[in-house]
Amino acid sequence: MDMAQALALASGALVATNLASILVAGRRLDPAGAPPPEVRKKPPVSIVVPVRGIENFSAETLDRAFRLTWPKYELLFCVAHGNDPIVPEIERTAAAHPHVEARILVGDDRIGANPKLNNCVKGWQAARHDWVILADSNVLMPPDYIQHLMAAWRSDTGVVCSTPLGSRPDGFWAEVECMFLNTQQARWQYAGEALGFGFAQGKSMLWYKPMLDENGGIHALNAEIAEDAASTKLVNRLGFKVHLVSSPFEQPLGHRTGREIWSRQSRWSRLRRVTFPGFFAPEILLGVLPPLLLALAAALLAGTPLTPALLLVLAGIYLPEAGLALAKGWRLSLWSLPAMMLRDTMMPAIWLRAWLGGNIDWRGNTMTIGTAACELKEAPAGP
Repeated sequence: MDMAQALALASGALVATNLASILVAGRRLDPAGAPPPEVRKKPPVSIVVPVRGIENFSAETLDRAFRLTWPKYELLFCVAHGNDPIVPEIERTAAAHPHVEARILVGDDRIGANPKLNNCVKGWQAARHDWVILADSNVLMPPDYIQHLMAAWRSDTGVVCSTPLGSRPDGFWAEVECMFLNTQQARWQYAGEALGFGFAQGKSMLWYKPMLDENGGIHALNAEIAEDAASTKLVNRLGFKVHLVSSPFEQPLGHRTGREIWSRQSRWSRLRRVTFPGFFAPEILLGVLPPLLLALAAALLAGTPLTPALLLVLAGIYLPEAGLALAKGWRLSLWSLPAMMLRDTMMPAIWLRAWLGGNIDWRGNTMTIGTAACELKEAPAGP
């Protein structure tokens, strides 16, 4: 076999792997808006929501949290400072839904370098029920939110999660974020879970509180800089698995800038590199650039035209990805293809950036992620 053939085969293998992941994820996922599986038992649930500041869709996400169809649940909103502008918004929404039990918990517990986890501690301790959901404030909860999470719980489950599904983009950069979140990250996470490699996602996490309390409680999630990484390692160590809901929950995006996308993706990438380096390293092979460069090199060496190789790789990567979005009712527009291309152009740079140290901003908290987990530090948060 000559070099041109070897390069062509390597390119084809990457395209085939990409297609396989889409087929596996597509089989695992239900379309957006599909009803969850039936749940026979409906125990009371506590939902812990860490909040900070006003976000693009705060009014709607708050209202949705008070409109869940589960028979009995409580909402515990955790805020570090009582003068946070989100507090009056929560109070107004709670007043409009007096039938739902809701509390605002104020305080700044510092159990580690993760500001979100620090904010959740008081909510976890105040939760009155055995089943507890840790839910980000920007999750757009459907009415059957709790049903979806509870329906995914099985006998071997340690935690149930949902990836964020990007929706309602305002502008091209928000379209790019949709392509990062949906047909790239959610697709690979669901494909991995279907193959037995479930990874937790911090956007929505359902826990059986007695089980976690017997193994260190919420403080155990401080073992890693990211609580989802700590969750994954904890449940695997206990012999359990991470399971995902049948259909991920929306995160409405609104307006985004290129700098915001770069910062957010770089942060997540560095966290993955620190917590799961063995799984992170092969991420350089994802996207269109690796198979495209291999195919073009093969064509050059073989002396064949470049255009067919270019078109074959682009079609092999992007048509199945668009098909997955269309089949599942995810965001798909005229901007989706250029957004996918820009995303894939950014991915190698983000991957390389992940191997370097430096500061990141995590919702107003400046954090330093070095080249090893032991270098993780938190700078003092602002008032």
